[in-house]
Amino acid sequence: MSRLNINIAGTSIIAALYVVITLVMAPVSFGVIQLRISEMFNHLAIFNKRYIWAVTLGVLIVNMFSPLGPIDMLFGTAGTLLGTTLTYYLTKYSKSMLGKYAIATICQLPGMFLVDVEMHLYMGLPIFPTYWILALGEILSMVVGAILINLLAKKIDFTK
Repeated sequence: MSRLNINIAGTSIIAALYVVITLVMAPVSFGVIQLRISEMFNHLAIFNKRYIWAVTLGVLIVNMFSPLGPIDMLFGTAGTLLGTTLTYYLTKYSKSMLGKYAIATICQLPGMFLVDVEMHLYMGLPIFPTYWILALGEILSMVVGAILINLLAKKIDFTK
């Protein structure tokens, strides 16, 4: 199997897992109070830049099911692209895995601001209270995700 096929398959699997996990947890996957455990896949950008596209594709697809539909596809997908790209580039400067997971978690917060702006513009929600609620859910998802991804990384080489 060629390297390109492996990359396409790996990207597709991560995108599909993101979609399935988000939809299984749909009652808490959309809206102001979000706990998207699938956000754990954002940590994969620490290991390889191809995961930027895998997670972004997953977000694009799953946001088709969002109550805000195309608007969420735009804002949510842009937020994920921003967060995972920042993760990929900024975690290169950390030697410790704990530091990398912490950086990856913090890198998602600007993307959550885009989701916050979306909710302000299209749902009339207040900017700062909404942001802190969204950020808290994202941080919680990323912390749980760091533990899970760290355990998986001991068995799976995500750098390939």
